[in-house]
Amino acid sequence: MKKLINHVDHVLTESLSGFATAHADIVALGAGHQFVRRAAIKRGKVALISGGGSGHEPLHAGFVGHGMLDAACPGQVFTSPTPDQMLAAAEAVESGAGVLFIVKNYSGDMMNFQMAAEMLARDNASVVVNDDVAVENSTYTTGRRGVAGTLIVEKIVGAAAERGDNLAALKAIGDAVNSATASMGVALTSCTVPAAGTPTFQIGADEMEMGVGIHGEPGRRRVKLASADEIAAEMTGAILKDLSLKSGQEVILLVNGFGGTPLLEQYLMVHAAHKVLDGAGVKVARHLTGSYVTSLEMAGCSITVTAADAATLALWDAPVHTAALRWGA
Repeated sequence: MKKLINHVDHVLTESLSGFATAHADIVALGAGHQFVRRAAIKRGKVALISGGGSGHEPLHAGFVGHGMLDAACPGQVFTSPTPDQMLAAAEAVESGAGVLFIVKNYSGDMMNFQMAAEMLARDNASVVVNDDVAVENSTYTTGRRGVAGTLIVEKIVGAAAERGDNLAALKAIGDAVNSATASMGVALTSCTVPAAGTPTFQIGADEMEMGVGIHGEPGRRRVKLASADEIAAEMTGAILKDLSLKSGQEVILLVNGFGGTPLLEQYLMVHAAHKVLDGAGVKVARHLTGSYVTSLEMAGCSITVTAADAATLALWDAPVHTAALRWGA
């Protein structure tokens, strides 16, 4: 294992310290590195809180700031944060309008966020993201996994929270965006969790894992490496079928790198996905390309599509200023 670390037990705390130092104008660290919060709390708005295991950066801490999250709770690598972390974050950023938890559908996250919500003595609600069309149940979940579509939910709900929508309205928007969002990923290599020191799974030099999860969980099947067009056709085709998109529908297209895929290849996948969507008469109204929901150094990518109307696109376009996403502000 070759990684830029000092000691495996200190990877998360040292990384969070560096993150908070580099982005001190946007974020601050909670006591004991339990959470990352907005440097300046906006009073009177619903507080948005998300979180999950580390190793997926910039998800979630990179999306804390104006127009997105108020706090993010990082667990150890690929390990859910604890209810105490979530409760501490909620109490630090709630300012009288309640708390909305945005939770990826993984068993540990679901259980711990539910416990935190039950302990929190303030109005709260939750949006569960389950956008992965690859498998219905997996190593870490009952039901579909929450993957890169989480970013789209956090951005759109974050914009609505910034303009002052109430808790019930924000939950309704989050649930609607989740229902309109579908994703699928492919892995070309494994990744190595620092504490493990060896690759999470073994894969041949001429193989790929179609439908992989963001922790390296198995997908639909292990197959021989195919061309980018063939990969995009399978993933985007599965998304089109899941969302039942009609000709003329406008969408947001996210091509997301898993941490070890260069932008040269990511934009090639944008081109490949576009050909499939264009062929179905689906109009890509907005693009986002980059490594936003990663799996350490895994090579591969995911494709996410969100069906969008004018109101959704307006929220997507609203100003955002975080460490990982910035526009219009």
